[in-house]
Amino acid sequence: MAERRTTVAYQQGEVIVWPVSWSAIWIGGLAALAAGLIFGLAGTALGAYSETRIVSWHKFQMWALVFSICGAFFAYTIGGWVAGKVLGARRAEYAVLHGVIAWLVTIPMLLVLASLGAASFYGVWYGGLAGTPAWAPPVVVVDPQAAIIARNGALGALTALLVGLAGSVIGGWMASGEPMTFTYYRTRAALAGGK
Repeated sequence: MAERRTTVAYQQGEVIVWPVSWSAIWIGGLAALAAGLIFGLAGTALGAYSETRIVSWHKFQMWALVFSICGAFFAYTIGGWVAGKVLGARRAEYAVLHGVIAWLVTIPMLLVLASLGAASFYGVWYGGLAGTPAWAPPVVVVDPQAAIIARNGALGALTALLVGLAGSVIGGWMASGEPMTFTYYRTRAALAGGK
């Protein structure tokens, strides 16, 4: 029996459409927020977050650092996995795309929560997302450590967001069921009859 090959020629300027399921994205984003809240509250209950601000990285406890990194990573891994599973994608590209978009959807939500003062429920690192609200009275006496605290908070929030992005990619990839190796794409094309 002869093998059937399908060749697709793309013309210059042709648009390739990737389907997007907003239901999967919203459910994945809400799952990531819920998991992040659970990890943050668990860290607070276990005493990992004894400080509310990061004054010095030398004084920041290792337990709090590990809990913050793992909480951000696993919360978004859960969100990416949920988005990929709700989508039902069998290809990693589609599942990863939905996991990353679910991560993007949560960022404005985290900013709103931080501006309302609820970022502390997610742990110390997300406190760096909160700036000074417009309705707060201006501070007359300037704290000499305010710039250091703001820098450390921003660094912690940036790290938490980027670790969360990596988690959402891995979670989406896991949801697809495809092997998590970069050489699989060469074998996938060979199995499909492509080059």
